[in-house]
Amino acid sequence: MAKVVLAYSGGLDTSIIIPWLKENYGYEVIAMVADLGQGEELAPLEEKAIKSGASKIYIQDVKKEFVTDYIFPTLRAGAIYEGKYLLGTSMARPLIAKQLVEVARREGAEAVAHGATGKGNDQVRFELGVKALAPDLKIIAPWREWNIRSREDAIDYAQERGIPVPVTKARPYSMDRNLWHLSHEGGDLEDPGKEMPDDVLLLTVPPEKAPDRPTYVEIGFQAGTPVSVNGEELGPVELVQKLNEIGGANGIGVVDMVENRLVGMKSRGVYETPGGTILWTAHRELESITLDRITMHFKQLVAARYAELVYDGVWFSPLREALDAFVDVTQRTVTGSVRLKLYKGNCTPAGLTSPYSLYNQELATFGRDEIYSQKDAEGFINLFGLPLKVRALMEQKAGLR
Repeated sequence: MAKVVLAYSGGLDTSIIIPWLKENYGYEVIAMVADLGQGEELAPLEEKAIKSGASKIYIQDVKKEFVTDYIFPTLRAGAIYEGKYLLGTSMARPLIAKQLVEVARREGAEAVAHGATGKGNDQVRFELGVKALAPDLKIIAPWREWNIRSREDAIDYAQERGIPVPVTKARPYSMDRNLWHLSHEGGDLEDPGKEMPDDVLLLTVPPEKAPDRPTYVEIGFQAGTPVSVNGEELGPVELVQKLNEIGGANGIGVVDMVENRLVGMKSRGVYETPGGTILWTAHRELESITLDRITMHFKQLVAARYAELVYDGVWFSPLREALDAFVDVTQRTVTGSVRLKLYKGNCTPAGLTSPYSLYNQELATFGRDEIYSQKDAEGFINLFGLPLKVRALMEQKAGLR
């Protein structure tokens, strides 16, 4: 019997895909779960996958690889999509695709499958990853083939086959969780005119329920990579977990946004990224004193392009590797510590230091100094403004003003 490896999460879509693949393709279905930090969600998956019809299941612990090879490079790049989204789902998909390919090779499978819909970004991310790593593998996307047209149809399909799913018609949110974030889509969130319901947040307390006193946290960086929290050196996974706890308790990192999907439509999502928001803010602040002006401004352009690459699923590309090389050079001096004040959803700087700081207090002071001659500014302004002056003279002579 030919084999197919399914990217399995135990959610509604992948739960019903197992019997669907067997019924419509006659495949032996092997489930593959990438452990990206879903936590307690993983516990029932082995039993559930087998009961749903899978012949076996692989649960691949890739948490450390996820943080060191995907999260931290994206953080160092300063990438954030459309000014809000910290790319939690986007970064995870190429790693899941990589694991799909590895299991498919190990099992001698001829195909891989995923549960992404034909309307979303994840179908692109999964399939570009597989195409880049194993162009010979067949890819099956049931949402583009079957007659199921809604989450309600999918729930009915599961109930008819006795498959338990964590989604109900009363709470039909589509969620994706990993170490970096928890995303929510669907249900009442599909109407951008409605406020986010109170039952959406799971990792983060609403700001109004956060402590009435601020919490201070200090992040240590080495060459752009976070290495410590409040003076304690931590491994990459433990560091993100620690900051998720601290940030979540203070209402940090909730983003409610309408984003532009790659496939052309706008969609609304709610993202909880408590630890990631702390790290992104701290990293940005440290760069403000360690990068010179022209490098920082160009890096901001790179960050926007990097975010688009990650969002669009083009992780395994020469351009992303080339941008990483640029980022690596910029991060050589991004070493130091950043203290942040967390208070009811707000994350603000409260002090930063670096042995490579370019900030010179004697130059910047409004007080008396001995190293900056303010007279020099006159010549600078005359030369900098010369093109404007020449144009204005021409317009006067030509009668244009």
